[in-house]
Amino acid sequence: MGVTATIALVVFAVVYVFIALEKFSRAAVALVGAALMVVIGAARAHDIFFSEATGIDWNVIFLLFGMMVIVGLLRQTGIFEFLAIWSAQRARARPFRMMVLLILITAAASALLDNVTTVLLIAPVTLLLCERLALVPIPFLIAEAMASNIGGTATLIGDPPNIIIASRSGLTFNDFLLHLAPIVLVLLAAFIGLSWLLWGRHLSYDPVRARAVMALTPRETITDQALLRRLGLVLAAVLAGFLSHPLTGLEPSVVALLGAGASILVSNVEHRVYLDEIEWETLLFFAGLFVMVGALVHEGVIGDLANTVTARVGDHYGLASQGLLIGSGVASGIVDNIPYVATMAPLVHDLVGPATGQAPHHQSLWWSLALGADLGGNATAIGASANVVITGIAKRNGHPISFWEFTRYGLVVAGVTIALCVPYIALRYFVLA
Repeated sequence: MGVTATIALVVFAVVYVFIALEKFSRAAVALVGAALMVVIGAARAHDIFFSEATGIDWNVIFLLFGMMVIVGLLRQTGIFEFLAIWSAQRARARPFRMMVLLILITAAASALLDNVTTVLLIAPVTLLLCERLALVPIPFLIAEAMASNIGGTATLIGDPPNIIIASRSGLTFNDFLLHLAPIVLVLLAAFIGLSWLLWGRHLSYDPVRARAVMALTPRETITDQALLRRLGLVLAAVLAGFLSHPLTGLEPSVVALLGAGASILVSNVEHRVYLDEIEWETLLFFAGLFVMVGALVHEGVIGDLANTVTARVGDHYGLASQGLLIGSGVASGIVDNIPYVATMAPLVHDLVGPATGQAPHHQSLWWSLALGADLGGNATAIGASANVVITGIAKRNGHPISFWEFTRYGLVVAGVTIALCVPYIALRYFVLA
């Protein structure tokens, strides 16, 4: 490893420590780290702005931006108040029942959309619901971020790393459903049990507020039905665009930007209404993080590490799949799982080739990479895009979630879910294959 690579690794480690300590704005820390990568020569303008392998992932940035605009406009209709009251009434205003309902909704939506879009839509509902019932929203928001990562694991479009894996391996939407949906259902059941142990036992129930919520009429919260209908059609078109990606080839970011533009046109509101809803700090944090990780990729730090691991594995595919599963879980908790998978997918391809027509024990490496990266993203507050978005929304609404508060729960959830995947990989692709 060269001098520049060593310095880049040190810069990344120091920045990560500052993010964890939370003494300064995480966006500011990430941008300073990105600037230092440029100063030492580990990142250049072309690498930052134009390289798919080492630059800012504009698909993620503009997907977030577009959906934030749409959500900001939807907020003007009262639909989130409606959904909050409806959810509370379905759960009889019992806190843990509401948490379970929100977990199931989030996981299902993340499988059909993507986890970032889902948390952008569900978080405002959660905040309003907790406000109505005088509940602290932090446990609900953390649970939803984790549920989105678990649910998104089930499909090709549910989690951005899966899209990267599919493009490299040739795996189809149906392949992901067939191989990952069964274990995701098990993981979701386990997560609900963990949610009771981690949060459910401590949630308070206020019978007075509960009766008040049960007496409400949800439809009365809709303030602009005409606008809701127009935005509903736009949102339906956006969701259809996400689902039809395998056919149209349109990136989710393009669909989200088109939807944002259409929403602005049909809403006819002042620009500050939707611009004020955008999580600018979150977008800047992502940009800085992508630059830093891209610098490590550019200098070969991540690639050298991955090559060393794969060289030691050789033809022992059972060991390789378990090592990749656990190693990806650990790595995705440290760096965002999108650039991590972008780095590892070519290495897996070099090791076993495309997934089409492969023997089960060869194909197991692709599923180990997907499960490890998607589930390992739950380990820390910066392990997955959904986590970053949720913590940004929470901070903006006066309920900051510290790095360590998220991580102390995330390590438990990531550890348990990945541990459950170990026998699944061994049985399905080696013992019973």
